[in-house]
Amino acid sequence: MNSLKQQALDYHEFPKPGKISVESSKPCATALDLSLAYTPGVAAPVREIADNPENAYRYTNKGNLVAVITDGTAILGLGNLGPLASKPVMEGKGILFKRFAGIDVFDIEVNAPSVESFIETVVNISPTFGGINLEDIAAPHCFEIEKALKERLDIPVFHDDQHGTAVIICAGLLNALEIQGKKLEEAKLVCLGAGAAGLAGMRLLISMGAKKENMTLVDSRGVIHSGRNDLNAYKQEFAKDTPMRTLSDAMGGADVFIGVSGPDLVSRDMIAGMAARPIVFAMANPDPEILPEEAHAARDDLIMATGRSDFPNQVNNVLGFPFIFRGALDARAKSITEKMLIAAVKALAELAREPVPEEVLAAYGVTEMAFGKEYILPKPFDPRLIERIPQAVARAALM
Repeated sequence: MNSLKQQALDYHEFPKPGKISVESSKPCATALDLSLAYTPGVAAPVREIADNPENAYRYTNKGNLVAVITDGTAILGLGNLGPLASKPVMEGKGILFKRFAGIDVFDIEVNAPSVESFIETVVNISPTFGGINLEDIAAPHCFEIEKALKERLDIPVFHDDQHGTAVIICAGLLNALEIQGKKLEEAKLVCLGAGAAGLAGMRLLISMGAKKENMTLVDSRGVIHSGRNDLNAYKQEFAKDTPMRTLSDAMGGADVFIGVSGPDLVSRDMIAGMAARPIVFAMANPDPEILPEEAHAARDDLIMATGRSDFPNQVNNVLGFPFIFRGALDARAKSITEKMLIAAVKALAELAREPVPEEVLAAYGVTEMAFGKEYILPKPFDPRLIERIPQAVARAALM
């Protein structure tokens, strides 16, 4: 582990600090180039944009530039470490946007003393960008921030911890249910973690046909039930009248477990008590709610997914946000709608059911990969993602 830690530190420090840089997209090698790039030539597009703001998409990189913005209050699974400590993660998102969808990114870490000041900061800088990707912002104020920005801005605003995670959860779950011979509208679901990812995931599943009455949400204090007086408005939406109080109670007879919480919170006995042919998405990072070997030791009829790349069935946001934004930017969408998210879910699920190209097998060092218990989602390096997901999202944006 220390070796991996040092490798990661060296990767970030050498040959120059950080992971992203700004490069010119136009030549600047002659006197003429200089006069076109800056004064006096730059005055021409300035006047065109002043006459018609839409011309910013013709003469600047606005239409291919996304802001990855955070306040550092919920960094990965590390918690509230502040905006500066979040910068390596935000730079990492920039790499993924560029690598997988050709989208440029400025990472912006905001030291905001209040929710209102954070919102105002984003609003004030928004003319620079074609889209806003909110990242690693703690619940519940992430909901307020996203809602306010969507209302005030005319460019797509996307909270990846909510809707990016939700899209991948839904796509993987649709396929896992198919393999296990179960139906979404009938499945009994338990979600451990009632923050941004958990709540958004449940809402999107409901929009796709899941029944709220079949869902039990569990937070750090136990089952979210109607008798509790400590629930915020977002959790209250999922409070149910039930005698269940603990995670163990909720897991009994469940078809699906979705974990977006913390490490080692699920036991073998809990897995053993689930319904026949269960589905377990233990997505806490870097350490899941239960390790795959523990879950498989308890049951041999389950489908297991985690958030990690070293286990089968990684539920990874990189399958979503680059391609969702690519589709939104290409369609010049003003917002990212539920229809667009559902289009991404269906496109991802369908792609996993198709034969896997040889280049994907080579990238992962395997000779075979096929739709089944250990392959319910496409791999991030599948070149078909950029061909399929943005087009599906763009079509939904125009509906």
